[in-house]
Parts: sequence; structure tokens; C-alpha cells
Amino acid sequence: MTILYTNPVCKAGDTMGLFRKKRPPKENHLIKEINQTKIALETAYSNFENVIDPDLIDSCIYQLNAIQNRYQFLLKQAKALEQ
Repeated sequence: MTILYTNPVCKAGDTMGLFRKKRPPKENHLIKEINQTKIALETAYSNFENVIDPDLIDSCIYQLNAIQNRYQFLLKQAKALEQ
């Protein structure tokens, strides 16, 4: 009788964390924030491309600028952690 072990949580190509570098909690939080901000930026660009009302266009522009500024700030924070 052969027993095959499969881990239902692992995805194809996942190394199960064998080669991942351990990061401090602050660094993990920063990476999570950067990824969330990237998603918010993509959403804001999508919203901007789909609105036609002038007031909504202005609102989308302000939102895009705010998210871009946040993204730049987070990237600077990440670079500062590397040093």
C-alpha cells in the first residue's frame, strides 16, 4: 500500500516557504501596504477611464494623486528599511 502525501493548502510551484527570507513584522506590514496601494491605484485608474461626468473626473484625479503620493511614500519607506 502506497500513501501519497498531498498538502491541499500548497499551490502548484509553491516552495512551501523553504526559500523565503524571514522578514521582520514591520517589513511584512510595509509590503502588504504597498501591494494594497498598487491595487487601489489600478482601481483608481480604471475608475478614471470609465467616468464621464466632469465632477467625477475631478474626483478621480484627486484620488489618483493621493494614491500615487501614498505609493511613493511607501516606496521611500521600503528603501529606507533596506539600508
